Amino acid sequence: MNKQRFNSVWDAIEDTPGDAAKTLGVTQPRISDLMRGKVDVFSIDTLVNMLAAAEIRLEMRLRKAA
Repeated sequence: MNKQRFNSVWDAIEDTPGDAAKTLGVTQPRISDLMRGKVDVFSIDTLVNMLAAAEIRLEMRLRKAA
């Protein structure tokens, strides 16, 4: 199996932010928001849908607080 390394997750998805936006089903400015760390402007549904579009599996485990 060949492993590849990328400088950012965006480089792994597509060559440009515009291409990544198309792949994830959002606009390029939304990708820019993510790249700047502005995750608070996204709903959890939008983030999960973008992961699904990128064929990235998300697994969450919830537990009671200590």
